[in-house]
Amino acid sequence: MSKPLTAPATIMITLPDGTQKELPHGATGYDLAASIGPGLAKAALAVVVTNAEHPEGKIFDFNHALQDGDTIRLLTKKDPESLEVLRHTCAHVLAQAVQNLYPSAKIAIGPAIEDGFYYDFDIPEHTLTPEDFPKIETEMKNIARVGQKLQQRPAEDAAALVQKIRGEGEIYKADILEKYQDNATLYYCVDQKSGEDIWFDVCEGPHVPDTSWIKAFKLLSVAGAYWRGDESNQQLQRVYATAFWSKDDLNAFIERRKEAERRDHRKLAKELDLFSIKDEIGPGLVLWHPNLGVVRQQLEEMLKKKLRQGGYDVVYTPHLAKRDLWDISGHTSHYLENMFHMEIEGQEYLLKPMNCPMHTMIFKSNLHSYRELPIRLAELGTVYRYEKSGVMHGLNRVRGFTQDDAHIFCRPDQIKTEIIDVIQLIDDIFKCFGMAFDQVELSTRPEKYVGDIDDWNNAEAALQDALKEYGLDYEVNEGDGAFYGPKIDFKIKDALGRSWQCSTVQLDFNLPTRFGLKFKDSDGTDKQPIMIHRAIFGSLERFAGILIEHYAGAFPLWLAPTQVAILPIADRHIEAADALAKQLKAGDVRVTVDTGSDKIGAKIRRAELAKIPAMVVLGDKEAESGTVSVRWKGTDKTDETLTTEAFIQHIATTVGNAF
Repeated sequence: MSKPLTAPATIMITLPDGTQKELPHGATGYDLAASIGPGLAKAALAVVVTNAEHPEGKIFDFNHALQDGDTIRLLTKKDPESLEVLRHTCAHVLAQAVQNLYPSAKIAIGPAIEDGFYYDFDIPEHTLTPEDFPKIETEMKNIARVGQKLQQRPAEDAAALVQKIRGEGEIYKADILEKYQDNATLYYCVDQKSGEDIWFDVCEGPHVPDTSWIKAFKLLSVAGAYWRGDESNQQLQRVYATAFWSKDDLNAFIERRKEAERRDHRKLAKELDLFSIKDEIGPGLVLWHPNLGVVRQQLEEMLKKKLRQGGYDVVYTPHLAKRDLWDISGHTSHYLENMFHMEIEGQEYLLKPMNCPMHTMIFKSNLHSYRELPIRLAELGTVYRYEKSGVMHGLNRVRGFTQDDAHIFCRPDQIKTEIIDVIQLIDDIFKCFGMAFDQVELSTRPEKYVGDIDDWNNAEAALQDALKEYGLDYEVNEGDGAFYGPKIDFKIKDALGRSWQCSTVQLDFNLPTRFGLKFKDSDGTDKQPIMIHRAIFGSLERFAGILIEHYAGAFPLWLAPTQVAILPIADRHIEAADALAKQLKAGDVRVTVDTGSDKIGAKIRRAELAKIPAMVVLGDKEAESGTVSVRWKGTDKTDETLTTEAFIQHIATTVGNAF
């Protein structure tokens, strides 16, 4: 008869620097920290465990039992990942506070998200508003102050617990527990003195050791959300919030948030008459008003100039096509639910969600030699995609938008050079707006892919070589590429330090195969070209929204809807103002003359509110001497006196050098 297996008396743990520590069997993260020193035991809040089960490392609670052979990193407030642990815990404290205040409240989920966290509630007798936030925050502070101890325990009889809590009305918590009941973990808040359980949730963590770690948090907003994101389910109340380790960090975040709200492109659109979205036309369909129309026109002119310099041919394609085209491209198999369709003369037509299939048809219209490649086709093409009403947001998420789209058809040996040229183009264009790369990500072959493995390997190597040769730091997202090819995503940083993903370069082995694209190679055989998709702005609508917020509506001189406001001091100066305006318009300057009867201070104020870059004050002195008194918006300069010729030349030079 064999003897029962017994656990080893000790376990061996490896620290990040390779040091090994021997600990008693069953030791926790806290025990490890205490064995190193009391200061670390006090400062650490969680552990990052790396082992065969978690090769990438996973964060666990501080009281997590360590296993023999684990590599352990102790997490403190200095580690970036610690904020997620804090916010995840704070979400539970929010849920507990709401249930304390509103006993009928049922809780759903509460994850940490970028810049904060949220929690979803079903409160039958009460609709939460920001007016409720102070009361909820006070209750959260009370929970934090008493330092409830946080414990994780496995659900010993999950099926019975599901039945129990469902009977208590906690249907969402029961659904979660039922889904994970084979490996369910419960989260308990325990009274430090009595050791009694106060509140629990279904959660695997990680959490801080106790609620006293939570000191700086703020409830931000409330919105509607459907359970599991399904519109056929119950609508819940979602409270958004954030938390930081220090009040200074929290206050800095709140100030940034206020500034972001001040710059909100939807708010500025009303103040500056930029765009609108009308119910009579439909959600997500944008009307560009004249002021923003000017900005778009300047963006398009800049882009077309860069395209000419880069060897692109500009093409134009229809807004819709027969279903046959989208059957060939595969869109009807993978994207049909996002497409608008109609019947014409007994045939089904679809509004285009992308320009790519039409560009392939242009390439296919002629025979091509290897000598002609690369062929670069560009289009400012308007596309249409069905987005649910609940996800649309100003210019950032719409149903009809114009892509600055291009497709490059090239030989495999040309990939690297073409990618470098695209990176240079992206870099040059964003520098015109004072923006630089914030993050660059290379996404590689996924588990399911089309095409030849050698083509994938060569393409990924070419993309990496291009990034290295250009000198860009980048992250590799293993297996995150599309099924039809690897890609590079470029994120840019705006004036508030926010990151926006705009530009993408995507290789495609799929569409050339589906459409049977060929070129005659040097050996006389037919070869399939590589197709490169690239977009710089992403869409003009979204990028216009980014620019409005980046500049806070105060566009630079070359982009500004009105570049110069001429402000005559009195009616007798209007003639000279009109003459100056005529000169400026002859030089293609966008100018207005304020002929109102207000005093000059009111006229200046009006021009400032309109965020006009240059304000020209004309009085007796200026009219007689042929000079202008210029006030430049956004500078500390007092009024600058220039000759009319010098002023016009300055405007022309500034605009001419913009791009």
